[in-house]
Amino acid sequence: MMKKLFISGLALLLGVNATTIVTAQDENVLRVASHLPPMTDVVEIAGEAIVDPYSVELVEVTDNIQYNEALLNDEVIASFAQHEPFMEVFNQERDGDLVAVQPIYNAVVGFYSPTYDSIDEIEEGAEVAIPSDSTNEARALLILQDQGLLTLDEEAGFFATVEDITDNPLNLEFEHIDLLNLTAAYEDGYDLVFNYPTYIASIDLTPADAIFLEDQEDNTFAIQLVVREGNVDSDEIKALIEAFTSQEVYDFLAELEKDGHLRPAFEVEETEEAEESEESAE
Repeated sequence: MMKKLFISGLALLLGVNATTIVTAQDENVLRVASHLPPMTDVVEIAGEAIVDPYSVELVEVTDNIQYNEALLNDEVIASFAQHEPFMEVFNQERDGDLVAVQPIYNAVVGFYSPTYDSIDEIEEGAEVAIPSDSTNEARALLILQDQGLLTLDEEAGFFATVEDITDNPLNLEFEHIDLLNLTAAYEDGYDLVFNYPTYIASIDLTPADAIFLEDQEDNTFAIQLVVREGNVDSDEIKALIEAFTSQEVYDFLAELEKDGHLRPAFEVEETEEAEESEESAE
């Protein structure tokens, strides 16, 4: 049975010296910081799949800052809660050395509306709630552009902001809101609200309820296993990657894919046992 470690935000932000964390008796316990299901679920399942002599300990945090601070301070060996563009902004702001080593799944994000039932109903001057962090702001704006609701400067790319909007035919009005408060923005009546399945689920909505979704063709915004640069080639991280891309994790993600919540960002090779099972089923 894998241990869970729940650490308060204050404890994580205090920063614990790495030599205190890694001792002779627990050097094979790989601490992974994560935030909310299904990310925390994936960590737990990877913990069940990891090979000896390693075990995984979940460090569950309460916001979108602590897991990177914990990793940068060597309080954990990895984090699993973010996509690579978000990580890159953290590195720039904190002079960090975090590296995304394995995409695990693509969350199906999109816009939800308590006001409209279809994109054709969107009126001039509609109030749009978008994330306040730069990378998710860009992601939201790119979705709106894909839907033909605005045009962005071509050079802005994955770091676009509202300042890069070159054409806004409906004069949409934008409000920047913390990612964790976007569900409340929906309840407050904003006309269009960007959100992740993880957060919108708290008010019993799913991607099937979105007015439109992201049409993602690559893993740019896949939720990644993230480590410090100096640990990339270590045996511990190799074991973590193997566990996070195990058949057990894939099967869990495949079940969520059926509900439209996400798409696995990796593939697993079929084992001989799985192939024999399929043949016998036929």
